[in-house]
Amino acid sequence: MQEQNKATLEEPVDQVNNTSANKEILINDDNTENIDSTTDFADPLHDTKEENELDKLKTEIDLYKDKYVRLFAEFDNYKRRNAKERIELIQTAGKDVITSLLDVLDDCDRAEKQISNSNDIDQVKQGIQLVFNKLRNTLQAKGLKAMDSLDSEFDVEKHEAITDVDVIEKSKKGKVVDEIVKGYYLNGKLIRFAKVVVGK
Repeated sequence: MQEQNKATLEEPVDQVNNTSANKEILINDDNTENIDSTTDFADPLHDTKEENELDKLKTEIDLYKDKYVRLFAEFDNYKRRNAKERIELIQTAGKDVITSLLDVLDDCDRAEKQISNSNDIDQVKQGIQLVFNKLRNTLQAKGLKAMDSLDSEFDVEKHEAITDVDVIEKSKKGKVVDEIVKGYYLNGKLIRFAKVVVGK
């Protein structure tokens, strides 16, 4: 009898515990629903800040794009101008030298007339020698310098050997014994190799 009463008393306690647990679960479910529902609401201040930042970034992008376009156009103009100046420079590179040689050409014309009209060989020779000297002086003034190759050691950096010949003197072996074509420097830079004969 007492055991039956004990059993009946324990059952409602379990049921009460179960119902209280269910209430807790329902409360928790309600809370989660409330939390989720609050996050669904949009913050107008937050949206305005994002829009402002977006506008700022778009303005910066437009500014950099404009700078890039201007810079590209400027560089393109520079390339065209540079190419044009280079073509003009190539076309007129020898203008200065040619202008200075015109006086020598005039002297050549006068010497040619003198040769055809004069019978005095010595006078003709002197006239031609004057023209040659003027030509050399004009070219030297422009930076041209003749290379001294005779009796110097053969150097592949500035000499071009046409042939080699047997020499009696031992001191002339490996040296330039004859110069077929002169070598020249322009402002210290080699512009033509000397064509030479080398002793062996």
